Amino acid sequence: MKNIQRTLILGCSLVALAGCGADEIVSPGTSGDIIINNPPPTPAPTPTPTPTQAQVTPAAGCPTIASTGGLVDAGTIDNTPTGSYRVCRLPARFTASDTLPFIRGLLYEIPGRVEVGADRGFASTGTTVTLTINPGVILFAQQDSYLVVNRGNAIQSNGTADRPIIWTSRDNVLGVADDNSQQQWGGVVLLGRAPHSDCSTGVFNTTANPNANPTCEGRLEGAAIATPFGGANREDSSGSFRFNQIRFSGFELAPNNELQALTTGGAGSGTVIENLLSFNSSDDGVEFFGGVLNMRNFAVIGASDDSLDVDTGADITLDTVIAVQRSNTGDRIIELDSPNVSDRTPSNAIPQTRFQVNNFTFVARAGTPQVIQARGGAALGLTNGVIRAGTNHCFQIDEPTTLAALIGVDSVVGNCPDGNVARGGGGVTNDQALAAINGGTNNNFAFTITLTNNVVNGAGETGRTAFNANTRSTFFPTRAFIGAIENDAALTSIFGNWTCNSSIQNFGSTNGNCTSLPVYPA
Repeated sequence: MKNIQRTLILGCSLVALAGCGADEIVSPGTSGDIIINNPPPTPAPTPTPTPTQAQVTPAAGCPTIASTGGLVDAGTIDNTPTGSYRVCRLPARFTASDTLPFIRGLLYEIPGRVEVGADRGFASTGTTVTLTINPGVILFAQQDSYLVVNRGNAIQSNGTADRPIIWTSRDNVLGVADDNSQQQWGGVVLLGRAPHSDCSTGVFNTTANPNANPTCEGRLEGAAIATPFGGANREDSSGSFRFNQIRFSGFELAPNNELQALTTGGAGSGTVIENLLSFNSSDDGVEFFGGVLNMRNFAVIGASDDSLDVDTGADITLDTVIAVQRSNTGDRIIELDSPNVSDRTPSNAIPQTRFQVNNFTFVARAGTPQVIQARGGAALGLTNGVIRAGTNHCFQIDEPTTLAALIGVDSVVGNCPDGNVARGGGGVTNDQALAAINGGTNNNFAFTITLTNNVVNGAGETGRTAFNANTRSTFFPTRAFIGAIENDAALTSIFGNWTCNSSIQNFGSTNGNCTSLPVYPA
């Protein structure tokens, strides 16, 4: 169980970049007089030149914004694999609603902690400051840098399928990050005014109506500035976050004190989060503390801790999810929790943590402890999923309150090793956990996986009967297949263009590799 405590001390490295020239083909010479009276040969066709990476030149300057201090021209970053860039440094706080436009040859730098607006309180209404980020924008950071959208403010970070917004590290810009790089900057934090179960006073909300408790707010700790989140408004909005890549993020200063690619605290159902790639976060891929969110189209690739972490009263509904672990790192794919069971009896906390996932494909590494763990009285619902298991149990359910809260597991298949489907803990026996997981419909946990390209359904997955997940949540569409990706065409249409490719997962993305930056026309 984690607190939303995050402090970042990150480093980056600079190494020399070297290019290589083209190969030469040289014909051998001849000697003597050889006369050939044949007609002149037809000229050979001109070979098609090998395509080269487009190179950018620095933008002329930084755009003007209204916030105090404006954008600072920090000079240029030269001789990267994709060219040279003007660097425009963000202010420490956006004090007015501003837009960061896409300009070819321009990067935005996040210098340390950057805030959108100031906290407006538990019971505030409306939105004061909105930061808008246009499609194709690239933001980078290093060391202790991250961006936080304070409660009562918003972000509109909306890319498009062919021009996602990229949040990444300086090393990635320089071309020295590789498919195992991580922990190179902080991440993105969205805070809001929706309910949360763990109060910053060190107690837990146990009132029948959590909206009547104005003191139950969490805090983003581990920073010099007190940063609260949470409130009484389940429908609160922290803005919109569509078609975003967050690369090489996350940092753990100490146990339970870390940031991941995307962290939310008390973000309400008015917040839109869709089409998100988390790539090589050194902590969780994404983590949700409290709040109410309905989201779709997630790809969590290469997270070093949990791929999806949900706790402290969060009510999360997630549709169409790919999670693929690296071969050498990664804990669980789902860690689901309510208040820390070491602190108190878990069943009293209000609101209860709830997590429902539909149409998912999870690819676990060998050595992961469990693919999915639920505890603390949290409620778990899984429908239409494929689990390529590691070498341990597919499920662990801790405490009888968690067992009783199980929403259901239906039309889920997995190759759980040696019959290790489920185990219990904290008063739940292995047989009880297994009975609960097997109590769903159309499940098979001794399944022969036939996935191609890690995540695309093969003949075995295609032959399975789907569950009507719309009966669980109206946010879920009714589909006739299990898994996240029905076929190769679906991989392209849902994830193909706005993601990036790596040795961990190849999406066939037209945006290229995660270790490089895309170059868009002006």
